[in-house]
Amino acid sequence: MPQQHPKQIHLAAHFPGVNHHTVWTDPSHQPGTQSSFASFEHLARTAERGLFDFLFLAEGLRLREQRGQIIEHDVVGRPDTYTVLAALAGITTRLGLAGTINATFNEPYELARQFATLDHLSAGRAAWNVVTSSDAFHGANFRRGGYLDHADRYERAREVVDTARALWDAWAPDAVLADPVSGTYVRERSVGLVRTGGRLVDIEARPTLPRPPQGHPVIIQAGDSDGGRELAAQVADAVFSRHGGLEDGRAFYADVKGRLARYGRSPDDLKILPGASFVLGDTPADAEERLREIQHQQVRPAVARSFVEQVWNRDLSAYDVDGPLPDVDPLVEEPSITQGRAAQFADPRAVAARWRAIAEEKDLSIRELVIEVIGRQSFVGTPQQVADDIDRHVQTGASDGFILIPHLTPHGLDEFVDRVVPLLQERGSYRTEYTGTTLREHLGLPDAGAFGRTLPVAADVPSADAALAVP
Repeated sequence: MPQQHPKQIHLAAHFPGVNHHTVWTDPSHQPGTQSSFASFEHLARTAERGLFDFLFLAEGLRLREQRGQIIEHDVVGRPDTYTVLAALAGITTRLGLAGTINATFNEPYELARQFATLDHLSAGRAAWNVVTSSDAFHGANFRRGGYLDHADRYERAREVVDTARALWDAWAPDAVLADPVSGTYVRERSVGLVRTGGRLVDIEARPTLPRPPQGHPVIIQAGDSDGGRELAAQVADAVFSRHGGLEDGRAFYADVKGRLARYGRSPDDLKILPGASFVLGDTPADAEERLREIQHQQVRPAVARSFVEQVWNRDLSAYDVDGPLPDVDPLVEEPSITQGRAAQFADPRAVAARWRAIAEEKDLSIRELVIEVIGRQSFVGTPQQVADDIDRHVQTGASDGFILIPHLTPHGLDEFVDRVVPLLQERGSYRTEYTGTTLREHLGLPDAGAFGRTLPVAADVPSADAALAVP
């Protein structure tokens, strides 16, 4: 039998940002790097040198608060995504540029125009990570406030994406026709009028730009609820997943890809890319020791207390984070002391019970418990061990690759590119050069389709039902 080629690994780089995973206290970190273009440039050039598919930027519409105080991570700032990606388009040539933009408070016409612009500026490397929000805390920044019910957030997201795609399709390729009278050639342009009649999106508009180079910029989605998974199966090209372990990764992978057929899509039409961190060492023991150091830098006493307060929903400043968990129960009937969703805990009493069981079994303090329970999926070991582990996840159907989140800004990715990427290339499961120019080509995604293409929509899933009328 002919030798089967290994499945190709897809890698992306997440710019470390406003969260507890970024080690702002590390001696090598320089103040101000979160909003310095030099930091974005360094990470982008490193990712492109490592032949990554894309660079990924998170987004935040408002500084998060707890007990009325701004959460300390957020004071480093949140630069505007479009501005950063447009600037990076000028200093990279192949790297995809992915931005997280909210579909709840932004208008589909503006979103379609902005991402079409980025796709043109980058010659086909734009991606949109579609996120939703239904809370009034974020909504207070906008005219509509907290108008949108929680149940409507995915319906609006579907309508927004459908409308954006109709707008991208509405500028037909120019036709070159022979004038029968003069014998000269004339160029005829057709720009369609997009009318939507959705419950949450109702516009009438024509695009101001030709169709993007990719047809449609790549759509990324990160929702994990049943509605989020269904939205991903319907409209997404890639999923930023939190399921990075082997077993839960395989279950998530099978579930989401199993939903694609009802929308006329194949498993290769959607890439599953969990977020993951990494810690390298010359020996396994070195890597484990370095991991412990990083975790204690990440989960400082204030961070540990903040996370436990989010579950208990009360002021726990009287408790020593190096001591046991609070002996009181969470306050579930009171308004949340956390604004901006720094973390989400659907059933605080159940979470508290589970955390107490873990702490008792392993004799953990508050801080040690937080390190235990909030750690992101990490690849820890020698470069060879990490390469083996990443490859195992992809070859056994737990993911199509990973969005790597280094813990240092901006040079945290350098070591991975220098020490792990060559080993993946030796295995034959990672590219040795870019073979395409667009992000769709990097990800092995199907073409966005011809002019006027519409996506198949399941009958039981609400849609914008965007109609494309070509004059």
